[in-house]
Amino acid sequence: MKKTLLIPLSIFIGITAYSQNLDSLLTVARSTKNDSVKIRMYNKIAFGYIFNNTGKALEVIEEGKASAKEANFKFGLTELVNTHGIYMDVTGKSDSAAYYFEKALTMSRDFGYKNIESMCINNLGMFNWNRGNYNEALDYFFQSLKMDESMQSEKSTSYSLNNIGLIYQEMNLNEKALEYHKKALKVREKYNLENEQIASHNNIGINLKDLGRLDEAILSYKKGLVLAKKLDNRIEYYKILDNLANSYYEKGDKDLALNTYLKALKKKENYNGDERGMLSTYNNIATLYNEKNLPKIAKHYINKGFDLVKKYPEIELVSADLYLTMAESNYMLRNYDQARKQKQTYIKLKDSIFSEKNAQKIADLEVKYETEKKEKEILIQRAELAEQDLVIQKRNYQLYGLVILTLILTLIGFLFYNQQKLKNQQLQKENELKDALIKIETQNKLQEQRLRISRDLHDNIGAQLTFIISSIDNLKYGFDIKDEKLTQKLETISDFTSGTIYELRDTIWAMNKNEITFEDLQTRISNYIDKAHLYDSNIKFSFNVDGSVDIRKTFTSVEGMNIHRVIQEAIHNSLKYAEASQIKVEVSKVVSNLVFKISDNGKGFNLSSVKRGNGLTNMEKRIANIGGEIQINSKENQGTEIIITV
Repeated sequence: MKKTLLIPLSIFIGITAYSQNLDSLLTVARSTKNDSVKIRMYNKIAFGYIFNNTGKALEVIEEGKASAKEANFKFGLTELVNTHGIYMDVTGKSDSAAYYFEKALTMSRDFGYKNIESMCINNLGMFNWNRGNYNEALDYFFQSLKMDESMQSEKSTSYSLNNIGLIYQEMNLNEKALEYHKKALKVREKYNLENEQIASHNNIGINLKDLGRLDEAILSYKKGLVLAKKLDNRIEYYKILDNLANSYYEKGDKDLALNTYLKALKKKENYNGDERGMLSTYNNIATLYNEKNLPKIAKHYINKGFDLVKKYPEIELVSADLYLTMAESNYMLRNYDQARKQKQTYIKLKDSIFSEKNAQKIADLEVKYETEKKEKEILIQRAELAEQDLVIQKRNYQLYGLVILTLILTLIGFLFYNQQKLKNQQLQKENELKDALIKIETQNKLQEQRLRISRDLHDNIGAQLTFIISSIDNLKYGFDIKDEKLTQKLETISDFTSGTIYELRDTIWAMNKNEITFEDLQTRISNYIDKAHLYDSNIKFSFNVDGSVDIRKTFTSVEGMNIHRVIQEAIHNSLKYAEASQIKVEVSKVVSNLVFKISDNGKGFNLSSVKRGNGLTNMEKRIANIGGEIQINSKENQGTEIIITV
């Protein structure tokens, strides 16, 4: 599937033209006298930096927003707020991304900027789609479609139509998806958007194939191939080839499917596509050769797939099917020991992504070949028994002798059964021991990885943050800075960086522990309260732990960190907003639960009318994630009380 990146065409063209020398453009922008031109340039340059230098991108965004506010250039400010949302989304800060997109949407509506409004709606659609919120994404895309239609921008509707089709496609509503992909294709053909037509043909083919309309799917893929070849769009060309081969295979034309897969491997020079996508192609080719009873050739292509896994270790989890196919090849070649090892690797990889579907397939495969083996053994045993019967008949054994022989055979069978039972029990215990050792080894590796990451955070990021603080102090004391705003800004950055170091230490503290004791948590809370008291000595702080609390209680690192963060946020909010003279933190035990209560005697707020920010929402999410409950009680002029139950 191909997702259309919803970036305004004007910005995309600007960035394409200027991406080669963003630093030079920034110098030009800073020296430009015309405020509106300067701020529009800031927006385009910041967008360009987002995909290659995120730190510089944020610097330019903030600089542009400050200039826009100073010049009262509302259009430029709205654009930059939207770009700020894109920056947050690209850097993985989901909550902040949603905040800036919604803020830009509100501003564009308040100021009447329809183009930016449509852009913000599209971005919110993409934001929700990428998080699996399909209904919300559809709502935003339909809003964008209506806006484009109301502005009579038919050409722009193709992107919304295409994205709506892709949403339905992911929801397995193929008929609906097909309807919108065809509408998007019609618009793209009308305006000669050939590159976009390639994606439409591919998407139409995918849905037709899923609906079982294979001949129509094949025709659609072929149309896409013609266009991709004409435009030398190699990435889409080879993607469509792979999909076309899948359709041939489902249709039962295995020779044509195999030839198409092989053609997809013969990529031209200077092909810049991601070769990791070839993993499934190698596996499909090997599967077809197994079906042709050519397991040796199949293994050749499987090994090529394993070479890709060695080159790109991050795709190891999705390589499980290679082990399944290799197991089938080895069963066909009667390499049973190798096949069983590959089966175990396959099951292990599939378990890692919470799937047992293909594990059952390989188990069935083993049963199939083991059954054939046992049937041959039974035939041999029957022949031996027949020979024994002939010998018995020839020697005219008496009935007594036959009974004795039966008893002997029964005894041998019983002894063999007991021996086999003991052997199976021993094998089961050995497997359990191996599983336990593997689990211990995995846990040790995870702990080593956590320690390595925490060391890197401390040595690299911690050192860089300390350097920032030192540099700011040198600026303040090494130069005679008379600009009071600049001095305040430097102090704000220094305080923010110090806070970041403190939070980084908390994160490292949590990462280095498999579990956090109540005493550890109590010490951390006490330290934070001490720091808060230094921040405002006029506030009386108290921290009380009830005698009923079991101080031997332990938490997981996630539970301990989330509780600590929520208490920090509650105290911080009291300091910042409550105008309180007293802040209390109390811990008690209610039945089998621990209850943390943070209260102040400040001005409080009206829960029904206050605008909820990210702070309260994040507190609720953190406690919900660890299976706890949080209750917020507040009334105007009666203080605030936050109760956490875990």
